[in-house]
Amino acid sequence: MKFKHICELKKGEKVEGFYLLKDINVKLTNGSNNKFLDMTFIDKTGDINAKLWEYKNGYDELFKEHKIVFAKANVIEWKGKLQLKIDTMRLAEDSDDINIEDFVPTAPYDSKDMFEDVLRFKDKIKNEDIQNIVTAVLEEAGPDILYFPAAKSNHHAVRGGLLYHTTTMLKGAEKLSEIYSFLNQDLLYAGIILHDISKMEEMIANSLGIVSEYSVEGQLLGHITMGVRRIERIAKELNVDKEISMLLQHMILAHHYYPEYGSPKKPMIPEAELLHHLDMIDSRMYDMNKALNETNVGCFSDRISSLDNISIYKSKFGRE
Repeated sequence: MKFKHICELKKGEKVEGFYLLKDINVKLTNGSNNKFLDMTFIDKTGDINAKLWEYKNGYDELFKEHKIVFAKANVIEWKGKLQLKIDTMRLAEDSDDINIEDFVPTAPYDSKDMFEDVLRFKDKIKNEDIQNIVTAVLEEAGPDILYFPAAKSNHHAVRGGLLYHTTTMLKGAEKLSEIYSFLNQDLLYAGIILHDISKMEEMIANSLGIVSEYSVEGQLLGHITMGVRRIERIAKELNVDKEISMLLQHMILAHHYYPEYGSPKKPMIPEAELLHHLDMIDSRMYDMNKALNETNVGCFSDRISSLDNISIYKSKFGRE
């Protein structure tokens, strides 16, 4: 039987293959209170919920998050989404010759190349104070930035996703700065590089780019507050111009735009306004593209919570 990627699975198929366990929970069935495993399988192409109903003692100790498993299953549909009903499952063995990184959803560009792009834009910043702040923040981020995702789920929740999100926004900002020539590129580039970087403290992720949970500080404060505090601290340490520190803090503070999304202030400078819209454009385009890749031509995708619960239509007029 030919192994299929998750994006290729179709309702009614019987499949077998290797998958990475993103998460796993022991649950009880309604009524009979029998144990079963509720899991999320992932590979490079996506994720899918999986259920193993025939639970055996010790399964919760045998099967752990971030392990590779070999499973035989039926592809069914539950509440409008595909699901795997597992017949049998085992851990991958050395003889299977499996590389775990081959199963991890990853940004489409090499992380080292994306980081070089970030450094290239950092070097474009002419104001010494602004460049010094950005340099200090990137140094604090360290090598973990190469694998860190931009989210636990939804947009750019892949290995290297934070850099992918950042570099895409920087390239968009560069083009739009040619049109809106009154913008201060130093502020704009710095704001983009800094706006999400405190997600690295907000979330706890391993080297595979998989987020296990949110940190205590991340849950209590969030990356916006943490990012503002970081800029204020570093600006004081470097003795930079107070207005520069304030403007950069404002850009981070306002980039989610609405209080219910974590921004107590709306953008009050044009660079902050454009930062917000670039952030929204990139996140929504990412989720739309992901949905299109999982949808057949002439069909609608599942509803997408991050896109106001709408379905995306895949026409035959996609980019060739």
